[in-house]
Amino acid sequence: MTIEFQVEGMSCQHCVAAVTNAIREHDEAAQVQVDLASGRVVVESTQAAEVLKAAIDEAGYTVKSAAGGAASSDALR
Repeated sequence: MTIEFQVEGMSCQHCVAAVTNAIREHDEAAQVQVDLASGRVVVESTQAAEVLKAAIDEAGYTVKSAAGGAASSDALR
């Protein structure tokens, strides 16, 4: 499933790598696209949105919203 997150706190390529690696710790095959300028992270994964949100949070970033997958942005607040 495809899930789009709006993530705050990313400011450099290290941040992109940290978010990507955090997601891939839960799904090695995940396809991750990060737009640093907008804070948009699009993930194609078999994992639930809640699991991926928790991974991003644990990496030190703030997920402001999510769309797609099995969760809405309200479910992740």
